[in-house]
Amino acid sequence: MRKILSILSLGFLLVACDATKSKTDDLAVNTPIKTALDLTAVSEDRVPVIVNPGRFTQDTVTYRLPRVIQGTYSVSDFGKYVDDFTAIDYEGNSLNATKSGNNTWTIVGAKNLDKITYYVNDTYDIETSGGIGGEQPFSPAGTNIEPDNYVLNLHGFIGYFDELKSNQYTLDVTAPASFDRTSALQSTGEKASEDGNTITTSYLAPRYFDITDNPMMYGDLDVEEFMVGDIKIVLSLFSPNKTHTAESLKETVFEMMEAQKAYLGEINTTSRYDIYVYLSEGKEDSPKGFGALEHQTSTVAVFSENMPLESLKGTMIDVIAHEFFHIVTPLSVHSEDVHYFDYNEPTFSKHLWMYEGVTEYFAQHFQVYKGLVEPEEFYNTINDKIMTSKNLDDSMSFTVMSENVLEEPYASNYYNVYMKGALIGMCIDILMQKESNGERSMLSLMKELSNKYGVDQPFEDDQLITEITEMTYPSVGEFLRTHVEGETPINYDEFFEMVGLTKAEKEVETNFIFSGGQNIIFDANPQKGEIFFQENALNNSFWKSQNIEVGDVIKKVNGSELTLANAQQIIGMMYSWQAGQDISMELDRDGEAIVIETTLTKPMAVSESIVEDEHATAEQIAVRKAWLNQ
Repeated sequence: MRKILSILSLGFLLVACDATKSKTDDLAVNTPIKTALDLTAVSEDRVPVIVNPGRFTQDTVTYRLPRVIQGTYSVSDFGKYVDDFTAIDYEGNSLNATKSGNNTWTIVGAKNLDKITYYVNDTYDIETSGGIGGEQPFSPAGTNIEPDNYVLNLHGFIGYFDELKSNQYTLDVTAPASFDRTSALQSTGEKASEDGNTITTSYLAPRYFDITDNPMMYGDLDVEEFMVGDIKIVLSLFSPNKTHTAESLKETVFEMMEAQKAYLGEINTTSRYDIYVYLSEGKEDSPKGFGALEHQTSTVAVFSENMPLESLKGTMIDVIAHEFFHIVTPLSVHSEDVHYFDYNEPTFSKHLWMYEGVTEYFAQHFQVYKGLVEPEEFYNTINDKIMTSKNLDDSMSFTVMSENVLEEPYASNYYNVYMKGALIGMCIDILMQKESNGERSMLSLMKELSNKYGVDQPFEDDQLITEITEMTYPSVGEFLRTHVEGETPINYDEFFEMVGLTKAEKEVETNFIFSGGQNIIFDANPQKGEIFFQENALNNSFWKSQNIEVGDVIKKVNGSELTLANAQQIIGMMYSWQAGQDISMELDRDGEAIVIETTLTKPMAVSESIVEDEHATAEQIAVRKAWLNQ
């Protein structure tokens, strides 16, 4: 029945495309690939897609959707979400189209190929239900198809022919006239239907990369536009229950990006930057992968709608700041692996320490450098990253991990790019400040690399460390060879000594899922499907005040049963708890039911912290002041 309905509903596609194209039309290699999405013709939660490539001269062609996309370091397999793939000739007949693997279709008789048509399922629904097996796309890279919201990461809808990745693309998106629509892709015009109920917006992409690099959001959106210097910022937000608004986040984003722009100085590669925020309401079919994915002039973010406003603002600063700094690397400074990216069989650069690590370092460092946070808060962030990195493989070569990031044991250590990768950036920054008497820094190095290479010229992967050494100091080259290429863990105390910092135990503010730093207070028993408090929970002042015991199994949180399946969602909400909220929790203590009903108080923990050394020399203090812009 589903197949019959699909064939009937595809009828509009056959009418919409010219089946009598002249054989004198331009060849595919010389013409834009014409594509279309119709959001008014959704069938069974699927968007219909048309792709018209022009005329081929060869008899067999290959069409693919991406297996891996740039900015992610895992397999997404967007071809898994395609149904009813049909290749149609100029007479309206079906051609032989054979699918191989998850993402590839081989079309025979391509000299007569007029167009291909298919339906695309969204990933948000399938992602959360366990779906169709295998790895699922990270939510900010995924797609959403709902009556009031469409997250159009175009790599999830539109593919490429092996022979035509450098061709221009045109895209027509038809949607209800009532929809708000924002896009980082260049619009070439709009056309309303005769009855005025729908509008078709046309876009132009110079090549397939620009299709994958320019997301869109359609539907019932909340949009704010404002200027930060000479950059137009477009903030598009979808909050299913209208819990949050773009207006409530506007000032935070403005202040953050104003400080970022001042921090970057002359590095400015865009006149417009789009921020797409999808807030997940926490239902079974809501996305769970919270975070963001960068693009050259935009970012897509997914966060929890249940976060209090102040927590959401703080998350926006940390996450969106990181994505915006990607305009430096890898967008302006990148290797051949990035520049000539293969969406089906990608090779990866050795330098995730720079792409993700230095970017994350900038996202934290600019906040203290521009006075958004106090030095003590910055020190605590650095200390958290050190403690978290030591829970991963601290002796793994970063360049080897980067180059083999899809494979184990490297894939499970990918998170360290945001921890140790940022610390690598910090160490190089301190070295350069010390060597230059405060005249040069990690940021100035990235500016020099950006001037040397830029968006259109990649560097040679194996030569980068040699180049950086020649551009900087022998000490920087030795550090990179020893701690980035090599397997020697970093002694951070040596770098803290350079800037007059030391370690000391003190009571610090934490949250309701950590015990100082990034040490989570829960553990799990997969065999029993249980989540329980571990020993370090007693170092969290709030949970200690509730008389919890090591091994207490958490059964319910605020009335919701806690399971391994929903742990990420529920514990993620606990991360956002704020002092003053009323909460409840049901525990199992060796068969005894324990109920906690209380008002949250500020949680504190005793932790080894980074502090300013009262015995620091004048030289150390001078380097510290240059480092932090004090």
